[in-house]
Amino acid sequence: MKKYIYPFVFSILLASFTLFVILDTFVISRPQEYVQGQTNNSMFSKSQKSSKEDIVYETDSTDQLADDSAGNNSAASENASDDKENDQSDDTVTDTAQENTNTSGDHSMITDDAQLIGEYRNDGASIKLYKYYYENTTVYAADIIVSSSEYIRTAFANGYYGKNVTAKTSSTARENDAILAINGDYYGARENGYVIRNGIVYRDSSDGEDVLCIYADGTMKIVSPEEYTAQELVDSGVWQAFSFGPALLQNGQISVTTKDEVGKAMASNPRTAVGMIDSCHYVFVVSDGRTNESKGLSLYQLAAFMQKIGVNTAYNLDGGGSSTLYFNGEIINYPTTSGKSMKERGVSDIVYIAK
Repeated sequence: MKKYIYPFVFSILLASFTLFVILDTFVISRPQEYVQGQTNNSMFSKSQKSSKEDIVYETDSTDQLADDSAGNNSAASENASDDKENDQSDDTVTDTAQENTNTSGDHSMITDDAQLIGEYRNDGASIKLYKYYYENTTVYAADIIVSSSEYIRTAFANGYYGKNVTAKTSSTARENDAILAINGDYYGARENGYVIRNGIVYRDSSDGEDVLCIYADGTMKIVSPEEYTAQELVDSGVWQAFSFGPALLQNGQISVTTKDEVGKAMASNPRTAVGMIDSCHYVFVVSDGRTNESKGLSLYQLAAFMQKIGVNTAYNLDGGGSSTLYFNGEIINYPTTSGKSMKERGVSDIVYIAK
């Protein structure tokens, strides 16, 4: 009889443990609004949304992140042609990989190695994607102008909020019809830290780190969780909030030192960051690292790069093997953990612009 008791007890224990893991992963850790797709659009009004013309890049503006090649007749002709095409179609993508050489304007991100590698425009967003080689590292920067911060969206892996729920950035991007996406703050890897997505509070416990807030009015601020609860932030108009850090730039000034680092991370890493030039004018930055071609960036180098391209407020998101940039159906950077092979790491969430 004893020979049947032990297998029976073991089976009961195994089933109980499996049930606990399932509940802990998919049920226990979720608030009522755990299903992706919940949004608090009430914080947006028509007056906050500008017309389509407001998001078109003007080549004579010194406030834009990147000018097209000024003084180049052929480039001007191409731009005129592009504008004509955009008048005919509200949804266009251009992958030109053309060199961009204009250095005019104090706030231009153009350097000798800046290369325009992609463009996109729809009714609510205009995107230009650039490639750089900075501090022995390939760096990608997406210049994003939106008519409303409502177009800066987030999505959870597999469509759910919860522990141990992960998916590749590219997979989550495709599921949400994203044209541009980066990995988020990997909230699922931590027990604490505010999680506010699309105007809804999913986690209101603080981890003590500064919080990046994107407001419904198009602005971006970095705040202390000691000063505001998560619900107070939403009540004040916060559309998206991320808890990872640290802050890289505030009021255009570098907020980190050469000695700052994230936990036990190496000094030079693949990096992901988000920043703001001005209201409704954002930047997504992803750098490679840990390879022979790209050393990777320190936090200070990342901050210095973003300051160089004219960013006013910037915040560090999850990096290392998580760092991924997705654009127009493809992975643009070289995601890697060991440097030996290109491999995306599964993460909890993404930040994206929809088609």
